[in-house]
Amino acid sequence: MNKTVRTDTLSADIDPVWAGDGSHLPEWFVAALNVPREEGFVEINGARTRYFRWGDRAKPKVLMSHGFLAHARCFAFIAPFLAEDYDVVAFDLAGMGDSEMRGRADLEGRGREFAEMAEALDLFEGGQKPTIVAHSFGAGAALTAVTQSPEAFCGVVVCDLMIMRPELLEQYWNLRRSSPGSGDPDKPKNRYPSYQTARTRYILSPPQSVGEPFLLDYMAYHSLRQDGDGWTWKFSPEVFRRSNKPDEWLTVGQRLVSAPGRKAIVHGESSQLFTRDSAEYIRELGGANIPIIAIPEARHHLMLDQPLAFVTALRSVLALWNN
Repeated sequence: MNKTVRTDTLSADIDPVWAGDGSHLPEWFVAALNVPREEGFVEINGARTRYFRWGDRAKPKVLMSHGFLAHARCFAFIAPFLAEDYDVVAFDLAGMGDSEMRGRADLEGRGREFAEMAEALDLFEGGQKPTIVAHSFGAGAALTAVTQSPEAFCGVVVCDLMIMRPELLEQYWNLRRSSPGSGDPDKPKNRYPSYQTARTRYILSPPQSVGEPFLLDYMAYHSLRQDGDGWTWKFSPEVFRRSNKPDEWLTVGQRLVSAPGRKAIVHGESSQLFTRDSAEYIRELGGANIPIIAIPEARHHLMLDQPLAFVTALRSVLALWNN
């Protein structure tokens, strides 16, 4: 049973707008957000990029990023569990969360963001090679990053990236679903009269309920900002200004298998986007040596369904790679 949480011990992330008095929040979550962290911005190519950092600068480096239209706080309650053994950085991709848009939103540009952030925060100092942990759309960009800079990174943990056989993926799209990154860059962002109204419009993609509803509230609140007397989304519409060619997703399985360096896959056991057949497909493509770890009772947004099981999986992979 969760104990009542004293409001004077709450992190600034736990705002009463979404959390009330915080009494319903589990102790592990409150404790995680109270683990000391550095947070701020670095300027990359003239644009401010938001980051959070935990742990000991002398320890092995871990670089984390998120899915499409999400933000680095999806790891803010995960990374603290790694802080004792690693120097962990989570960052907002350009044009998402609190990061300003920079450069192009195409696949190559997204891949370069990982090396740019690592360089800006000295994660390569002394010849160190960070391990990338990335979810969904961010994981696709991470595969590009390690392909662009094969000697720069220790490996990549791919978290529930959409991987299907091409024929199954085309069937999925034919159900009027769009591929990740789709949208109209010239459409103005919606504006809402109140936070409560905006909150009702926060929907995961693909849609799902979550195992820990308070985490969905947390993610929604930090996806929005006040705009005068109303509320709007933080992301820039420029994130949609990309070709989003079907080949990017039809070939992602082969791109994963062919990417250089160590790779591991962590996915929700009940995910729509990475299934048992996805695992078989990866093996058929030549990825039999890639560890594939399924998180029980989790779907695509596995950190919102089973956060502590997700932590355990990440700890296991990182420990094996860093011993």
